[in-house]
Amino acid sequence: MTALLLALGSGAVTGLALGALGGGGSVLAVPALIYLLGFSPAAATTASLVVVTVTSATALVAHAREGAVRWRAGAVFAAAGVVPAAVGGAVSRQLPAALLTGAFAVLAAVAALRMLRPAAVRSTAPVPARASRVAGAGAGLGAVTGVLGVGGGFLAVPSLVNVVGLRMRAAIGTSLLVITINSLTALAARAGAAADIDWSAVGPFAGAAILGAWDGKHLASRLSATTLQRLFAYALLTVAAFMLTDALT
Repeated sequence: MTALLLALGSGAVTGLALGALGGGGSVLAVPALIYLLGFSPAAATTASLVVVTVTSATALVAHAREGAVRWRAGAVFAAAGVVPAAVGGAVSRQLPAALLTGAFAVLAAVAALRMLRPAAVRSTAPVPARASRVAGAGAGLGAVTGVLGVGGGFLAVPSLVNVVGLRMRAAIGTSLLVITINSLTALAARAGAAADIDWSAVGPFAGAAILGAWDGKHLASRLSATTLQRLFAYALLTVAAFMLTDALT
């Protein structure tokens, strides 16, 4: 019963972050799966991709209904990351658990600090997008998704704002398209690892995340993007510090 409650609670928070911010769910899902539900780092990153894929797809529908998804820009951005995501997914299975945990913690900390910078969370005017920069950002995000099992929304949103030139509302919605494609690709590369997943925990986790994503969408309409980003960034810094300490001890 305790494991079920932990799965439901963690899933709800994961979905809330994805629905409200267009990303960040996997950065919370991976440590929750490791430290609350007892998954190994490798199994947690694979399970996270399952949760994030279905939750992002669900949240994408809600944002698309409001016209907040730029399909062409998102497809181009995601396409650049398909191959790196597949390669990263295969490579991750060969990496030591401590390395995965440490790398994840560092990435989470960098993402949190980036979110706390005003320039990273909002844009007052569109900027011209260069094809090479868009491809580079998309490929980098795909690689991160494949190796660390994260959807990459916490990196995709700033990139879609500052590289592609989308405004914040459109960047959040479009990032869900990118996350869904990247996560599904990375998950396909890890198909053989599915047998190591405890589906009795992942199922409730994913279900609660889907419901949380809808609540997150409503929350995003009530609070400013800057407020949401800052709250999430502080939570992310706490998680990163805990995971990095664990990896080094």
